[in-house]
Amino acid sequence: MKRSRKVKILATLGPASSDEAMIRRLFEAGADVFRINMSHTDHDLMRTLVARIRAVEKADGRPIGILADLQGPKLRVGKFADGKVSLTIGQSFTLDGDPEPGNQNRVQLPHPEILSSVEVGHRLLVDDGKLQLIVEATDGTSVRTRVVAGTSISDRKGVSVPDTTLPVGALTEKDRRDLDAVLATGVDWIALSFIQRPEDLAEVRKIARGRAALMSKIEKPQAVTRLSEIIELSDALMVARGDLGVEMPIEKVPGIQKQITRAARRAGKPVVVATQMLESMISSPVPTRAEVSDVSIAVFEGADAIMLSAESAAGQYPVEAVSMMNSIAEEVERDPTYPGIINAQRSEPEATGADAIAAAARQIAETLDLSAIVTYTASGTTGLRAARERPRVPIIALSPVVHTARRLSLVWGMHCVVTEDAEDLDDMVDRACRITYEEKFANPGDRVIITAGVPLRTPGATNMLRIAYIGSDGLGGL
Repeated sequence: MKRSRKVKILATLGPASSDEAMIRRLFEAGADVFRINMSHTDHDLMRTLVARIRAVEKADGRPIGILADLQGPKLRVGKFADGKVSLTIGQSFTLDGDPEPGNQNRVQLPHPEILSSVEVGHRLLVDDGKLQLIVEATDGTSVRTRVVAGTSISDRKGVSVPDTTLPVGALTEKDRRDLDAVLATGVDWIALSFIQRPEDLAEVRKIARGRAALMSKIEKPQAVTRLSEIIELSDALMVARGDLGVEMPIEKVPGIQKQITRAARRAGKPVVVATQMLESMISSPVPTRAEVSDVSIAVFEGADAIMLSAESAAGQYPVEAVSMMNSIAEEVERDPTYPGIINAQRSEPEATGADAIAAAARQIAETLDLSAIVTYTASGTTGLRAARERPRVPIIALSPVVHTARRLSLVWGMHCVVTEDAEDLDDMVDRACRITYEEKFANPGDRVIITAGVPLRTPGATNMLRIAYIGSDGLGGL
C-alpha cells in the first residue's frame, strides 16, 4: 500500500483496537507501525496482537513495524487509612518506609532508592504534578517535605522526582519478563521508559542482542541533559511529552521537542513525537484546532513518526483518529512552505563515503527531477542515511531481510519492499526499476537513482550511484 506522505503514523493498540479486523482498518487508514503498551498488556494478549498484526502484514504484502513499549519503573506512594487525605499549602508532610496506612501527616513511600537519594530543595511531584512537595529535611530513610501546591493525596498515586537522579536502572523485574516475552515474538522495536542516563540502555542491549532495535523515551530532565550520549547509544528516540511536561515546566516542552527532533535528525536516528496529539478524539469524532496545529508542527519539524496513544487504544473513534492524522500530515507535506522548512534543518553529511553518496543521491534526484531514490539495504543503515537527507522524492528501500524492512517502516519517507538480493549489477538495476514501476512510483520513461554497495551483499559498503530509465517493460535501461 503506497502512502501519500513521508512522515509515519504510530498507532497504539488497546481495548478499542485489538481484533484483527480493526487492526486492518487502522492500517488501511494510515497506520504504519503498531505500538503494544506493556503497562496494560499481558503476555498472552501481546502474542495475540503480534500474530494479528503479522496476519494483516501477510495479507497486504507490506512490512509493518511493531513497537513493544516497556512500562519502566512505576514509583507510587502507599495507602491511607481512609483512602484519601486533605492537605493545606505550607504544611509539613513526611514520606517514609513505614508500611502503616498513611494520614494527614505522613505516608509510606516504598522506594528506598528515592528516600536515600533526594536532597533538600528537591521536588516530589505526586499524581502527575497535582500535588507538589519540596524536601526540607532527609535522613536517608524518611523525607520531610512542605506542601507548595495541591490540597489532596490518595492511595497509590504516582511520584515523580525531576531533580533527583536515582541509582537504579530503567529495567524493573516486570520489564525483564516482558522483554524476554516480546523478543521471543520477533517485535521490531523496544521502547525504554524513564531513561535517565546512557548506561540505562546497556542492560537492554545486552539482552536483546540485536533481535530488536532500541528506542529511548525522553521523558526526564536527566535524559535531556545527557541527550547526545543517549542518542549515540539508541537506535531511535521518542519525545514522550506527557511525563516530560510533568517533570519540567510545561512551557519548556515545545523547545525541547524541537531540540530532540533536530538532534536525532543530525545523528540519522528516527524520532517519534508522542502524547496527546489528538487527545480530544478519544471522545469526539473531530479534533480541536490546537491539536491539528500540534500535529502539523511535528510534521513541519521533520519528525519521522507521530503517535496516537489512547486515541487509537481506548477511544471511541480509533479509525477516525488515524485517518485525521493521515490527512493532516498529507496537507502539511503539500504546503508550499514545507520543503523550505525541511531543507533549512538539513545538516552537513558526515565525512564518509556512504554519507556522501546519500547526499549526492538526494541532490541528483532533485536536480534531475527523478521519480525516486532506490536504495538497497540489508542492515538498514543505507536507508537511514537516505532518510536523513529528507529528499523531496520518495525513498524505496529494498531489503532481503524482512526484519530490516519492518524496522525501516518507522523511518521518514521509507517505502519498504522485501526482495531477494540482486544477482549482479544488471539484475540490481532491473529489480529496482521493476519494483518502482510495480509500486506505482514511476512510469515507463521516468528515471530513478539507485544506491548500493559493490561488491554486492557487503554490509555497510554503500559506494555506488546509478541513474536508470524505466523501460516500457518496467525494467531498467541506460
